[in-house]
Amino acid sequence: MYLHTVCKTVKLMLRPKTTVFPSALSSADDGWFVKVQPEVRGIEGYPVVLPCTFGHPQHSQHSSLQVVWRLGHGQGATVLYRCTSRSGAPTCEPGPKQDQRYRLEGNPREHDLSLRISNTILQDNGRYYCRVEVQGREHISFEDKMGTRLRVEAPPKILGLSVEGTEQSGYRALCRVQGSPLPDVQWLGPDDLLEGSLLRPLAQGSTGHYHTVSQLRDVEPGQQYTCSASNPLGKEQATLYVLSPQPPLSLAGASPPLLLLLSVSVGAKVLLLVGMGVWMVQGGALQGLSCWRK
Repeated sequence: MYLHTVCKTVKLMLRPKTTVFPSALSSADDGWFVKVQPEVRGIEGYPVVLPCTFGHPQHSQHSSLQVVWRLGHGQGATVLYRCTSRSGAPTCEPGPKQDQRYRLEGNPREHDLSLRISNTILQDNGRYYCRVEVQGREHISFEDKMGTRLRVEAPPKILGLSVEGTEQSGYRALCRVQGSPLPDVQWLGPDDLLEGSLLRPLAQGSTGHYHTVSQLRDVEPGQQYTCSASNPLGKEQATLYVLSPQPPLSLAGASPPLLLLLSVSVGAKVLLLVGMGVWMVQGGALQGLSCWRK
């Protein structure tokens, strides 16, 4: 049977947490206006603030203001944050089911509707719209028409490294990578650069923009191969050790042994485990493991 193990090294080069671009203005003939940033950039795992301020005629007096932030526009939009600022209240109170990742950074009574997103993820990429609603004798609402484009960037992350194939058709190594901008993937042998090829991302939809899969053909037992992923924010490497096959134990009437793969990442759990029993290299010696699939 064939076994392979994986070891990772990571090098990060993080940029400033947030980049804000010149603001844009949406206005109306009655004196209302909303001012936003056309684009904001952040890094995955860090907080980011989407600036939004508004203005209105000086004679306007409002007993209650409601703030709404949406991701997307039209029927497919998702309301991410909603709060109500009542006259005399120190804060804008969100609803009881509000996602705690979102909170208002500004004070609506000071015409500031800026939204803070904590622990950003790649799926936060998109265009955001802020809206203010005045509740009183006349229900007035106004929102920016341009929106703010949030671009979340992330250093490379190797999600998986595995081997597949048969002895007859040959084996290939697969390296699944995530990052934004989409990382460049290279394969390295013990002494030189190897030629790999990109496959279609395994993930479809919005997450497919940040995932890629690289394959290396003609993988041979007894060799090691390194997958290296890099983008402007950093670099990550994972090394695959392919062990030579061991002679199978033959039992009368037993079926031919299955090809068993074990993919282990340093400091992580087993990534792939097939079969009822495998052997694992640990501390320079082979150890038996009793395993099962859940």
